[in-house]
Amino acid sequence: MTYQVSEADLKTIRLNEQDTVSSVLHNVALILATPKGTVPMYRDFGLDREFLDMPTPEAEVRMVAPIREAVEQWEPRATVKDVFFTRTGDGSGCLTAHVEIEINEQGDG
Repeated sequence: MTYQVSEADLKTIRLNEQDTVSSVLHNVALILATPKGTVPMYRDFGLDREFLDMPTPEAEVRMVAPIREAVEQWEPRATVKDVFFTRTGDGSGCLTAHVEIEINEQGDG
């Protein structure tokens, strides 16, 4: 079974989530929402924001690999199946990354 998640799904921080699916989805949303370098003691956690201010098509291309790598590194229970983007309709060029994942219960990636 596959699930879709984006940083917009990160509504609240929940610690010690008991349900595996909820825990994985929450963790992936947290990875997407966290700028790399902002978590003390885990400076590699999150996503590099080097694609900010790039033209939208270029930013989309440059974001896919780092998203896949970050999810693979920080949430081994998830396998990324697809990465796609939505744009705001206001012409601002804001992108939201959406990740389609499959959950591996044993975390064997």
